[in-house]
Amino acid sequence: MTSPITRLRDFVSRESVAGILLLIAAALALLWANSPWRSAYFDLSAITVGPAALHLDMSLSQWAADGLLAIFFLVVGLELKQEIVTGSLRNPKLAAVPVFAAIGGMAVPALVFAAVIAVTGATDALGGWAIPTATDIAFALAVLAVFGRGLPRALRVFLLTLAVVDDLLAIIVIAAFYTSSLSPLWLVVSLGCVALFAVLTRMGRTRWWLLLPVGLPAWGFMHASGVHATIAGVLLGLVVPARAIHGESDSRSHRFAHAIQPLSSGIVVPVFAFFAAGVSLVDGDGPLAVLRQPVLLAIFLGLVVGKVVGVMGTTALVTKLTPLRLPDAVGLRDLLPVGLLTGIGFTVSLLIAELSFPDGPHTAAAKFAILAGSLVSAALGAVALRRSARLKRSTDMNEDGVVDVDTDPIP
Repeated sequence: MTSPITRLRDFVSRESVAGILLLIAAALALLWANSPWRSAYFDLSAITVGPAALHLDMSLSQWAADGLLAIFFLVVGLELKQEIVTGSLRNPKLAAVPVFAAIGGMAVPALVFAAVIAVTGATDALGGWAIPTATDIAFALAVLAVFGRGLPRALRVFLLTLAVVDDLLAIIVIAAFYTSSLSPLWLVVSLGCVALFAVLTRMGRTRWWLLLPVGLPAWGFMHASGVHATIAGVLLGLVVPARAIHGESDSRSHRFAHAIQPLSSGIVVPVFAFFAAGVSLVDGDGPLAVLRQPVLLAIFLGLVVGKVVGVMGTTALVTKLTPLRLPDAVGLRDLLPVGLLTGIGFTVSLLIAELSFPDGPHTAAAKFAILAGSLVSAALGAVALRRSARLKRSTDMNEDGVVDVDTDPIP
């Protein structure tokens, strides 16, 4: 009989539950930030804690984005490593189509954003071009888990592969374009801590009380280097072995992810969403002033339109012009709901918005656009999933000339 703590951990780790917790936290923040007591919300976000001597005297909202979110990215790094070594990214031929789809699903939203900004003349907002390019894996998979029942399991693998690659590209974007001033010395020290972490994770037996004193400095020195501190979480995840070693029955990357996932989905991401999603629509130049900003339309269209056009368009071109094909039992029509689900930006998009417009005139509009675009994409994706599940399927959905055999449905 499992313990109550184990049952709670398993419950929080469910994709559908993680998505609901994220929504509740964001809704609570949005309601509080627009209530008569909104000043208390912003005062709470601005509370500063941490040692100033180590340059870690940050507000609670900064701790959520730079500190807590590193745990979320640690899980992302672990999942990336697992997929690259033993999962859907192991076979380049099978991974090629979702990889191209991920690239198109990032490029087109960025172009849509830039086009809207250019037309409206709000060129000071061009720095936010990367905001609509990200996909929230947890939220997207949660919608698929709830509304995608009956569709082939291969569709989930395709979405997971696409979203993982999307996250990898988003990480590269954050590291390359959102590093203000680089301190090579602290970066080298941080990488040294990551290397030591890699050695410790390959020892005969791992101990959290050995890993934690190495992982925390890796994060701290990465923060001091000027590179966004969440990158340290990704790197730490990537160096954990993804194959079973020392006679163990399971890989350490899988075990670590399983252990940390409840903390990430149950606490880290909701807390970050709570501090990041609090957008006031009633302050500023007048009621609902943020709704008139061009950046709102640019991000909304990038997520809702740009993502689905990028994913479907790129996939159609790749499968028509090259020998590459979609996975078994997945057809091009299935990519409409997938493309819509990739428009759920949420966690990573909110992070990039904070990096693009730190307390600037576009911050509130950008965050509201992410929330609105993500919710609309989720709703449209849910409808498209149910419609696709009801339609009759052919025996060769991916049109590779071979009868589909991998047709097990999503339970």
